[in-house]
Amino acid sequence: MAQGPIKVAAENVAAYNAGDWNRLKAVLTANSVYTEMGTQRRFRGVGRIVEAYQTWKQALPDGKGTVTNSLARGNTVVLEVIWRGTHTGPLVGPAGAIPPSHKRISVPAAQVITVQDGKIRQFRQYFDLLTLLQEIGAAPQPKAGA
Repeated sequence: MAQGPIKVAAENVAAYNAGDWNRLKAVLTANSVYTEMGTQRRFRGVGRIVEAYQTWKQALPDGKGTVTNSLARGNTVVLEVIWRGTHTGPLVGPAGAIPPSHKRISVPAAQVITVQDGKIRQFRQYFDLLTLLQEIGAAPQPKAGA
C-alpha cells in the first residue's frame, strides 16, 4: 500500500529520532538532495545525506525532532519541526567543530520536501542556526531590549 506524501516526508525525522540509518536510506531516492539552509551545506546521494544526519546525531545523541505541523500540495510537503537535544558531542559545521557545551537546544525548523514515487527526492531544511549557536554558548545572546 502506497504511503501519502506527508507520511513519507515525516519518515526522515522518525529515522533520525531512532538513529536508524537503514530506515533513512529506505525513504530516499538514489539521487536525493538535502540542503541545510542554515549552514549553507548541500548533500547529494544517500550516503552523503546519511553522513550528514549521523554528524548531527553525534553532536546531539539524544536529539529528536517533533513534527508540529504539516502541509502537502501534490508531491510537495512542508513540515514544521522542533529539534531538541543536548549538545554532548562535537558539532561539526562548515566553519569547523564546536566542542560539546552540554547545554540543551530547542530549535525551530521547516522542511520543504519533494516526494517522488513514494520516496524523498529533494529536501531543504530551514532552521534557526543563530538560536542553536546562542543556546550552546557559541554566539552571544541578544541584549535586553534590543
